[in-house]
Amino acid sequence: MKALRNPDISYGIVRSRRTTADIVVERDGRVIVRAPAEFPDERIEDIVQSKRYWIYKALAEWRDLNATRVLREYRNGEGFLYLGRSYRLSLVADQDVPLLLRNGRFCLRRDLVDRGEVVAAKAAFREYFIAHGQERLVQRVRYYAPKVGVTPRDIDVRELGNRWASCSPSGNLAFHWKCMMAPPTIIDYIVVHELCHFHSFDHTEAFWNEVDKVLPDYRERKEWLKKNGAAMDV
Repeated sequence: MKALRNPDISYGIVRSRRTTADIVVERDGRVIVRAPAEFPDERIEDIVQSKRYWIYKALAEWRDLNATRVLREYRNGEGFLYLGRSYRLSLVADQDVPLLLRNGRFCLRRDLVDRGEVVAAKAAFREYFIAHGQERLVQRVRYYAPKVGVTPRDIDVRELGNRWASCSPSGNLAFHWKCMMAPPTIIDYIVVHELCHFHSFDHTEAFWNEVDKVLPDYRERKEWLKKNGAAMDV
């Protein structure tokens, strides 16, 4: 990724096998221009300049949404999201594994917190979501792939930084473990979104038409993710 600056807008460039350029504001507030491999820098600068008011608006919305980001603490009674529901945390001593969802509560091994190992506590949630996400997301991909008319290869759940999911040119899918905090309907939207990239790597009208064929209410689901994504964290 090459970083450039256009007037007062800092942005990065990601080049790939796409046919058109588009601009996105990532979940960390970075402005990214996704462009074809041979797109000249000068043309990208022109596009950023022409879209500068949209970028200003998108960044203002990002700041508003992230002002409500939830900072969770690892203590009894704190709420943690899973499949769209908030479950209270219980710190326990008599547990072999770091984290379990039992009797409507997340049970976290107390020693992880007592030693001040916040990193270990976060890792416990991450590994839990990866394990359960692998099962659920594979099932949802297999359900929707025939409806989209595609055949993906490998399906993985892992850390993806500021992306909810990704689709590689070779047909592999990857999903962020934080997807498991979203309601099932939103998980399905993320799945269908990535599957439709098999037809088009760009977010063109043709791409959204493919999404609409499978999820006619995708706009509502997309908006929910935009508004609530910042709260999906541990």
